[in-house]
Amino acid sequence: MEEKLIIAGFGGQGVMAMGQLLTYSGMIEDKNVSWLPSYGPEMRGGTANCSVILSDEPVGSPVVTDSTASIVLNKPSLDKFENSVVPGGKLFINSSLIDKKSVRNDIDVYYIPANEIAMELGNDKVANMVMLGAFLEATKLVDIESILKAFTKVFGENKAHLVPLNKEALEKGAETIRNRCNA
Repeated sequence: MEEKLIIAGFGGQGVMAMGQLLTYSGMIEDKNVSWLPSYGPEMRGGTANCSVILSDEPVGSPVVTDSTASIVLNKPSLDKFENSVVPGGKLFINSSLIDKKSVRNDIDVYYIPANEIAMELGNDKVANMVMLGAFLEATKLVDIESILKAFTKVFGENKAHLVPLNKEALEKGAETIRNRCNA
């Protein structure tokens, strides 16, 4: 098993946190991992993306040019990374902020209204966790429980009180995939 993932969006959308959560979760599950962040020049509102690799084998390079999956949180990220997904791969689109449809017919595309779901949960900051939950449900890359264990490693013990909200966001994201498959 080897998953090569690109996660992309604006700074402040939790792109790096998603990558770190996946990386720590992979370590919890004894997988080989890499995480490579890339920031635009702005602190917030600029572009941000990261490459994550989880593998049963040692990871030779952290650079991902051909991804098996991509999670895009805004339109510029879709424009930039849609074509990096290999045929047969998966593309997760935040349909709350991206009104454009994928032009690819050789990949599985998932439209997740992440911001709407996050607002229903009462906190727009968990849209990234909604997207992550959808990704995990579709790929089964790591368990949600591993993500929750990794949460305090990424955010610190002082944010542990946010675990229940983030768990709910992960579950709502996973539910969008289950509902899509049962429709």
